[in-house]
Amino acid sequence: MGVSNQTDATADPVGYFLQDMVYHGKSERTRNAYERVLREFEAFLADGSRNPRGTAITPADAGQRDCMAWVHTMRGRLAESTVATYASYLHRFYAYMTQVGAFDSNPMTLVREEMDERINKDPTRREITLPAMREFVQGLGHPLEQAVVVTLLKTGMRVGELCNVDCRDIHIEDEWVKSTYDSSIRVAIEARPNSLFVASEPSRGLVVNGEKRTASNKRKRDTVIPIDAELRRVLKRWLAIRPDAASSAAPLFVSTGDEWGKRLTPEMVRAMVKTHAREAGWYRSGGGAEENVTPHYFRHFFTTHLRDATGERGVVKYLRGDVAEDIIDTYTHNWGDRVREVYAENIYSLL
Repeated sequence: MGVSNQTDATADPVGYFLQDMVYHGKSERTRNAYERVLREFEAFLADGSRNPRGTAITPADAGQRDCMAWVHTMRGRLAESTVATYASYLHRFYAYMTQVGAFDSNPMTLVREEMDERINKDPTRREITLPAMREFVQGLGHPLEQAVVVTLLKTGMRVGELCNVDCRDIHIEDEWVKSTYDSSIRVAIEARPNSLFVASEPSRGLVVNGEKRTASNKRKRDTVIPIDAELRRVLKRWLAIRPDAASSAAPLFVSTGDEWGKRLTPEMVRAMVKTHAREAGWYRSGGGAEENVTPHYFRHFFTTHLRDATGERGVVKYLRGDVAEDIIDTYTHNWGDRVREVYAENIYSLL
């Protein structure tokens, strides 16, 4: 299976699989996650004192019992959902290598069938009350950290979408903000003050507004989200100290640390949230989505509270970016005002 100038599938099957993930367009974060898990599995097989064979073997030699033994080593120290996720990585690795002819069979097929764990697409998450979330937000002293978390909580955006927001994507009704940052506002929100525009177009590797993006938006359509008075204050406070951006795209959120002036990345935001969530007792190493608070938790919090408060599934799905034109067409032509009205009446306060 060896290919000139490429990793050999026999000599390094994990490397071969990871290389093909690049060709398939998988993100660096996804590839890194797979590499860490697959290399750990490889090390387990190579250690005769740990694997069932008592001698070093390769992934190509591993059978169902070897895979099951590796899965068992994770139980008790990792959340069940995490165990299931890592097992799915190994299953996909073997399925792919079998499909391309590098391996004879997939020993994970039977393991997956026998496992109790299943990847939960909608896990039961930690319940955090609104007063507790307010206390968390109010404890964020740095204007950047507070602006990032409040924006996520007030908009339900994904972390990649937050990182892709440029200054042209916000329209804040404030004379100082308008004179300082409002020179190239998007046409879509030019006549809609106190709005945030979330585009569907940015994707990893694509050049948008003159800058190659490192994160993807996953929206089915462009979305205009209202900015309430509280979010306006938080964003204005951040903009007052925001460093000059290194990019001509003028990203809204830039680093104030080692990457001074560079656009925030999802990894930076996750690290920021992880630090504060751990301090609050809301994050544990090895914990799964059921207990750990991450940027995606804020999207869940936003969705749950707004849906319960409004009963307006169409509006909430629109704000999340989950619906296309057909949903909007079930409402009046004055859709934008309808969204703003529902949002203003029901969005929670955090400060």
